[in-house]
Amino acid sequence: MTYALAIHGGAGVLRKSRMTPQREAACHAGLARALEAGHAILRDGGAALDAVTAAVCALEDEPLFNAGRGAVFTADGRHEMDAAVMEGTNRRAGAVAGLFGPRNPVRAARAVMERTEHVLLIGENALRVAEEAGLPFEDDAYFFTKDRWAALQETLAMRARGEESDDPARKHGTVGAVARDARGHLAAATSTGGMTAKAPGRVGDTPLIGAGTFADDTTCAVSGTGHGEIFTRWTAASEIAARMRHLGESVAQAAEHVVMQDLAPNDGSGGVIAIDAQGRIATPFNCEGMYRGVVSHDKAPSTLIYR
Repeated sequence: MTYALAIHGGAGVLRKSRMTPQREAACHAGLARALEAGHAILRDGGAALDAVTAAVCALEDEPLFNAGRGAVFTADGRHEMDAAVMEGTNRRAGAVAGLFGPRNPVRAARAVMERTEHVLLIGENALRVAEEAGLPFEDDAYFFTKDRWAALQETLAMRARGEESDDPARKHGTVGAVARDARGHLAAATSTGGMTAKAPGRVGDTPLIGAGTFADDTTCAVSGTGHGEIFTRWTAASEIAARMRHLGESVAQAAEHVVMQDLAPNDGSGGVIAIDAQGRIATPFNCEGMYRGVVSHDKAPSTLIYR
């Protein structure tokens, strides 16, 4: 029963100076619930794809993280969510972008993978696939959170003054999971509300296979969180796999190189969680912190935020 799971709640953490003990405890509790949701499946011999889907659903249901119920607002005060899943056996993948309505966008992404011949869907057809899959939908009130609305108003006010915030908690937040199951298969899932006050129609790296999400049983599974435009331009997730495949690097070496030497010098603030075919996990990040958690067949669950 060799299995392992890693999750993240985004690299857009509150600065340590602003983090209250109460909020920090709530974040750890939310991460622990998501970790257990995925762990329960792996512990019972379940599939990596089911484990990462369950873990990300739990993170989407937690308003503290920027996905699903905790998604940030676009510049025009709406929600547009992106998500993707990928399994490593034959690189099957599904993704949605700019989505609003399904309670769990990651399940909509999985429906695209399992119910269509396509990888990425947007708009009305993405919603139709989710509806036909019988997924639960929610209205505006479910996704509204006071903190996210306040962050939008503050960001818009700063822009009106010609200022831009360097707070990573405004710039990027994502949730994700990667797993290796007892049969040796890998899977990854990622979900996000995007950037606070992002332009309507903006799509980041999360639903772009090879950028923010990737899985291949021969190398690794990756879920990223950070400055999506840079993760996309540097094809961050697939680059980690490529370094393992072509240079013989370990998952730790490859992930560290991409995060610290490819992304960081190019305004690519953020991090990744990655897992290899043996269940070894890497969680490098180049910013102040990353909400994250790990568990395996021989290691107790643990959650972390800062270094």
